[in-house]
Amino acid sequence: MPRMIYDYTKSVLERVSFDPALFTKELKKAVKNLLPYEVEQLKKWLQFFTSDHPELKQCLSVVS
Repeated sequence: MPRMIYDYTKSVLERVSFDPALFTKELKKAVKNLLPYEVEQLKKWLQFFTSDHPELKQCLSVVS
């Protein structure tokens, strides 16, 4: 079940990546709902994802 939440979180973040403010809001919700090891996985995914979306780099501070 937790894996499904992690995958859903990534899906939502990809869909809202057009708006940095909305992306940050969804990212904050995700950090609250995910397990600690999933947050670590999300950090790694975000580093990869934001390499193609430089306007979202500022959002990395949410998970740091």
